[in-house]
Amino acid sequence: MPKFSRRSIPVVLLAALVVAVLPPSPAGAATAPPNSMASLGDSITRGFNACGWYLDCPSRSFSTGTDSAVTSQYLRILAKNAAISGHNYNDAKTGAKASAMSGQVSTAVGQKVQYVTMLIGANDACTSSESTMTPVTTFRGSIDSALSALKAGLPDASVEVISIPNIYQLWKVGHTNAGALTAWSAYGICQSMLYQASSTSSTDEARRQRVRQRVVDYNTQLAEACTAYGPNCRFDGNVVFNYPFALSEVSTWDYFHPNTTGQAKLASITYAAGFNW
Repeated sequence: MPKFSRRSIPVVLLAALVVAVLPPSPAGAATAPPNSMASLGDSITRGFNACGWYLDCPSRSFSTGTDSAVTSQYLRILAKNAAISGHNYNDAKTGAKASAMSGQVSTAVGQKVQYVTMLIGANDACTSSESTMTPVTTFRGSIDSALSALKAGLPDASVEVISIPNIYQLWKVGHTNAGALTAWSAYGICQSMLYQASSTSSTDEARRQRVRQRVVDYNTQLAEACTAYGPNCRFDGNVVFNYPFALSEVSTWDYFHPNTTGQAKLASITYAAGFNW
């Protein structure tokens, strides 16, 4: 048994106390900002309608955008790590569903990135009718396949899986706005949720609640899939789904996609909920 002098005992106790009070580091936490990143997803990640009439605007993407008006995740990382400069890849596709994730993952793997964001699922819920929404089991299968390929191809990459926005919140803030009602009807936007948007009938409200629940179910699957992925994956804890966005944060061209203000808010809350380098 080792012997301690009376003088050494307080030192030992102090060292033990310091260790005890220090907060543990999250398992698998990335200790330094990445040198490269890719964003996977749909029109939200492409910045659709954030700077032009029915156009992708990747410069204003919350994830990999370069416009200072948004202060994307990429720009936040760039401020801390100059090595990421120019290594920001937007692999998302407008109109994509979860089934497209494996293809986007393949692109990201080829880019050999160190960090990946994934925001997908709005188009699986926002379909032409309630009956055409993607089944939950099918959605999960697509996510699992994509994350498996990502883990195999980029085993050391950090991954943030982001929750799907609450499209019922969109109905809430827009269903009394004439411009929103006109756009949703004329362009057939998200009819599973927004069909007969001005109606207050119990039948239409019940449908909206079922669509909302489908988004909740998708987000549950995203969280579980991220947990199964391992410590390199962070789910945003539903911060995007729970964010009470206002109509002023949505494009007035379609009253559906985030505008510049909306993209900036997405950048802020997703960065803080992820690795927050």
